[in-house]
Amino acid sequence: MTTVLAPRAALGVIIPSTNTVVEDEYYRFRADGVSFHAGRILIRNAALDSDTAFEAFLADLRTQIARAVESVLTCEPDHLIMGMSAETFWGGVDGNAEFERWIGELSGLPVTTGAAACHAALSALGVRRIGVITPYQPIADEQVRAFFTELGYDVRAVHGMRCDSATSIAAATPDEVRAAFAAVDGPDVEALVQAGTNLPVIGVADRLERELGKPVIPINAATLWHAYRTIGVTDRIEGAGRLLSTL
Repeated sequence: MTTVLAPRAALGVIIPSTNTVVEDEYYRFRADGVSFHAGRILIRNAALDSDTAFEAFLADLRTQIARAVESVLTCEPDHLIMGMSAETFWGGVDGNAEFERWIGELSGLPVTTGAAACHAALSALGVRRIGVITPYQPIADEQVRAFFTELGYDVRAVHGMRCDSATSIAAATPDEVRAAFAAVDGPDVEALVQAGTNLPVIGVADRLERELGKPVIPINAATLWHAYRTIGVTDRIEGAGRLLSTL
């Protein structure tokens, strides 16, 4: 669907209703002629302060996703981006593939997921030894580790920040994000990766990447890059790290 204001593409973005970061970060790095249109997944209980609460959060998320997809399809987007990440890592490689298949059947559109976008980014950069940060509880950290390990990555460390609610994730400060990355970095780590789309990381990662001299991949930058390149938008955009500026 092309419009006067977005002659190149309209991107549907599926986001939990608790999320305040995805749209902000996407609009900071919007390519000319591309528009974003959110379908928000109703989250009734934002608590994430235990493994049990996290599982309940995901169960509610799943039941509301179809409604969010149905809603955003009414603006006739060209491509869907899943602006939520835990669900895309759940169940490893097969779990993500099944999730993509389900969303593709619901929408009839090509789909970008956080897990697949991070894998594509790491493959494009040619790195295998990684450190990963998340805002999650341990149960979700293990799903993230399993996904990358199944794909053959050497996951040197995963650090979960254990944010106590889906909304409080967005309150993580740049210093807290930097400390989390420092906890998983080391001379043998080739790249740093971040999961959790409500964690505000792109600005921190861009600066940290230059300081460390190694790739730092925020999940929102990865999904934006993946969606752009999938629809044929090859613009080089500064300020969001080497993915969007060089690849």
